[in-house]
Amino acid sequence: MCGIIGYIGKEQALPLLMEGLRRESYRGYDSSGVVVFGLEPVCVKAVGKLESLEQKVTDIYPKGTIGLGHSRWATHGGVTEANAHPHADCKQNIFLVHNGIIENYQVLKEKLKAKGHTFLSETDTEVLPHLVEHFFQGNLEEAVRKALQYVRGSYGIAVIAKEDPGKIVAARVSSPLVFSVNGSGGFVASDPSALISHSNKMVFLDDGEIAVIKESTFEVFDLQRNLKKKEVTELEWTLEEAQKGGYEHFMLKEIMEQPESIENSIRGRILAEEGRARLGGLAEVEKSLREVQGLNIIACGTSLNAGLVGEYMLEEYAGIPVDVDFASEFRYRKPIIDKDTASLFISQSGETADTLASLKEVKEKGGLALGIVNAVGSSITRETDAGVYNHAGPEIGVASTKAFTSQLAVLSLLTLLLGRQRQLSLVMGQRIAKEIARVPELVSQILSKASSVEALAQKYKGFENFLYIGRKYNYPVALEGALKLKEISYVHAEGYGAGEMKHGPIALIDENFPTIAICPSDSVYEKMISNIQEIKARNGKVIAIATEGDEGIKSIADDVFYIPKTLEMLTPLLSVIPLQLFAYYMGVLRGYDVDKPRNLAKSVTVE
Repeated sequence: MCGIIGYIGKEQALPLLMEGLRRESYRGYDSSGVVVFGLEPVCVKAVGKLESLEQKVTDIYPKGTIGLGHSRWATHGGVTEANAHPHADCKQNIFLVHNGIIENYQVLKEKLKAKGHTFLSETDTEVLPHLVEHFFQGNLEEAVRKALQYVRGSYGIAVIAKEDPGKIVAARVSSPLVFSVNGSGGFVASDPSALISHSNKMVFLDDGEIAVIKESTFEVFDLQRNLKKKEVTELEWTLEEAQKGGYEHFMLKEIMEQPESIENSIRGRILAEEGRARLGGLAEVEKSLREVQGLNIIACGTSLNAGLVGEYMLEEYAGIPVDVDFASEFRYRKPIIDKDTASLFISQSGETADTLASLKEVKEKGGLALGIVNAVGSSITRETDAGVYNHAGPEIGVASTKAFTSQLAVLSLLTLLLGRQRQLSLVMGQRIAKEIARVPELVSQILSKASSVEALAQKYKGFENFLYIGRKYNYPVALEGALKLKEISYVHAEGYGAGEMKHGPIALIDENFPTIAICPSDSVYEKMISNIQEIKARNGKVIAIATEGDEGIKSIADDVFYIPKTLEMLTPLLSVIPLQLFAYYMGVLRGYDVDKPRNLAKSVTVE
């Protein structure tokens, strides 16, 4: 989500840093900053859009030919200038930008404080320049190498030092970094899109490697000082392709990013041993939430489908009655809002017009308004009393994918929080918490089988009608799967609760009307099997989404895609993945622009 850019050369650094930050802004951010070394280091930071930083640096215009820039998406610490990068050491000698999470920062921070270091931010990142300062004896790369041996977690960093000029030191573990040394100078970035306007010849750092980047040379070594021979890669990407990270479409990139986006949504929020969740954005209203007797979930489209899953979670494990409303309907009826009922507004963009209007209606009537939003600083985040950010990163494709699963992840955490306030036992809380933490890996396992879904799309691409069915937690997933297919491939699809088949939809079934049945091994498995048999008795084709190990379902379904086993309440996080892939491949095979489906907009800001 965050962006890194660094430059060393003969040109003025500031314009190049700002250009790089603009190139990386599609990734999403809530604050930004630059540092430029001239006669003295000049560091400028700003909260909000990049335009705020541009205005500040225009007024100051720090001059120098070496510098770093960073765009931050808040994790540790709020959205403030103090928490924005770059961060510096006590002597204002070492400046550093960082993507990732330093897991043992608290321990390092206490040790550094004991040695006299002073900290100015709430971030995990700030321990790094102080740790480098601790080992600095005139050679920056050696100080970085020694410091990183004490660090646990993920990082992509770029570092410069006033007392060891003429170089940028970069290092990575589990957070991408790429650099280029060319006729324009030396560049380092977290994304090729920031560099490709200067050169398409790049070097990609691997985990555990450190690069020393100078104006016209570079060297790479590991933490044990062993020199590494690095291949220069010549990219054949346009700028847009670079932003896509090599994927053909943003939608596919965002589907494939879901292990990371879900991890970002839950990181630091699970207290596994206590069997509960920590949602800092709700801390101020936790006392009020204990007294809430009911919850309205209000949203549109995909966010509404996430809310329907949340209804099952919250009622089963938190014991709270939940109503889910289309925002477009909620705003025009006369909802009963009282002090015992909270309203939860879910929106990827935070600007959805109907959802925002419904929020204002609730606020007008004195109701407690909560939010689950991906876009930091958006209208809904400003209007709600409290809320939770998804931290899923930017979603460019119009059809929502990773935002949906991040919403489900946050709803599962909210269920833990409210459940442990009420009836949820410690043992069950622990079980749910530990299983939520496993979800990113389980999603990775599903994505590794994407080619199997592509083969299914190839087989079924000629059909013009589909029925999606599910029960309980996976009824909303049936709705979401059908919605994705409609959005992306323009194929008619309907999502239904499987128990409603005999109340009308079964009349449509024949050999030309396939059904996708979401049938994990859960509390309604036998009921789903009966519904599938009803379809097969009428010559309908069935694609089943089933749990690994369920061999019996092969005898009644035409095709089966398996997902890993998890708790029933978390199956939607897994079962929706093959449905997203199926919609994507169907759209591509039918020749459509899946990133920009016709008649649709990413953020519906008008009624």
